[in-house]
Amino acid sequence: MPVEPLRFRIISSFCVSPARVFAGRHLSAWRLGRVAVVAISTLCALPAVAGDFQTLKGHGGPIMDIDVSLESGAVASASFDNSVGLWQGRTPRWLEGHAAAVNVVKFIDARRAVSAGDDNSLILWDLESGSSKRLEGHTAKVVGLAVSPDRSVIASASWDARVGLWPAGGGDPVFLGGHTAGVNAVAFSRDGGRLFSASVDGSIKLWDLSKRSEQRVIDRNGFGINVMAIGGEGDTDTWLAYGSQDGVTRIVDIGSGDRLHDFAFERRPILALAVSPDGSRLATGDGHGFITVVKTGSWEIETDFRAALKGPIWALAFSRDGTVLHAGGIENIVYSWPLADLADFEPMATETPQFLRKPEDMSNGERQFARKCSICHALSADGGRKAGPTLYNIFGRRAGTLPGYPYSETLTGSAIIWSEETIDQLFLDGPDHFIPGSKCRCSGSCATATGLT
Repeated sequence: MPVEPLRFRIISSFCVSPARVFAGRHLSAWRLGRVAVVAISTLCALPAVAGDFQTLKGHGGPIMDIDVSLESGAVASASFDNSVGLWQGRTPRWLEGHAAAVNVVKFIDARRAVSAGDDNSLILWDLESGSSKRLEGHTAKVVGLAVSPDRSVIASASWDARVGLWPAGGGDPVFLGGHTAGVNAVAFSRDGGRLFSASVDGSIKLWDLSKRSEQRVIDRNGFGINVMAIGGEGDTDTWLAYGSQDGVTRIVDIGSGDRLHDFAFERRPILALAVSPDGSRLATGDGHGFITVVKTGSWEIETDFRAALKGPIWALAFSRDGTVLHAGGIENIVYSWPLADLADFEPMATETPQFLRKPEDMSNGERQFARKCSICHALSADGGRKAGPTLYNIFGRRAGTLPGYPYSETLTGSAIIWSEETIDQLFLDGPDHFIPGSKCRCSGSCATATGLT
């Protein structure tokens, strides 16, 4: 898929994992229709020359998370299209594995990555061979990941209110309990001996990993905490930044717990947070489509600009050299802005996605498809890279028989023939009742969007 400078296009999707917009980091299947199927894509980073704006295209849904390999400079992106893409130059190789929305992706090293999503699972990816290993144990969606400095342990944040610790080389996980609601973000200390966790319950906890126990509470907030990052000078962690549901980005002294700085613009919630590789800048993305960059030496705002005219900013990551800021949101494109000229480019998401159009501008049938189907299904013959199979020539087709689509076992061999009557019944009953055991993770309002998968 091409990387085109100065081009704008939409990311089809309207979900984020629950933690992200509802007092949690990723909203994946709740926000705009509670649909969730995120895919992650690994992109070989293309050099961004100062002054050049680039777009990375290929996903079929919104960009949920972005990570950059500090070894290779490669970029990994988590999206809503229910697949994993490995990019070599401009040619992607798609990897399939998650059964629902992929909310987060992290590089372990130049050859391995880990992703997690709404299927309650983590997947370890061998980026050279394309092989994968599923890690199971959480009982709710996983919305945050962190890799220890020595790359031996993966930490996971889940809406089952637990933190998971997974040996990267294999072995049984350990789960830490203590939060009273979903955990949205985790981060290791630079020495790898401690772990921070942020939760929908409004607290940030510090864990002693040698004892596998809670050490203390760093801060308590009246609103759910969506995202978190650690920083400091040299090898010492001195401050912690977090973004919350009420639109505040707060800086806290790790040692004393004192609140050092608050940044608030009445734009809520804060959905993305990234620290540059050298620690000199902190970038935030909010629900109104703004990106704010702060200098961590003086805690002065360097840039505050509207990066998206439509929808939120869900993903942010700095390039390996810190000169480019990658961002993603309601479109299915990763935007890469030179940091020096961040506010000089046109914003992304300049058009209204079909599923967000005003009801009065559409007929009833068009409105139903736009709101309940278009996020996962296309009407074209090729189907694009949507989470669900194309609805092209759907009438008269037996459920679970479209060549090339990885259906659930429930629909493979199903006796259902799609017709006006069966699709009406799907709307009336919802997929949980009409096709129990299908891959659908939502209900009611998004029946058609996932019931056909």
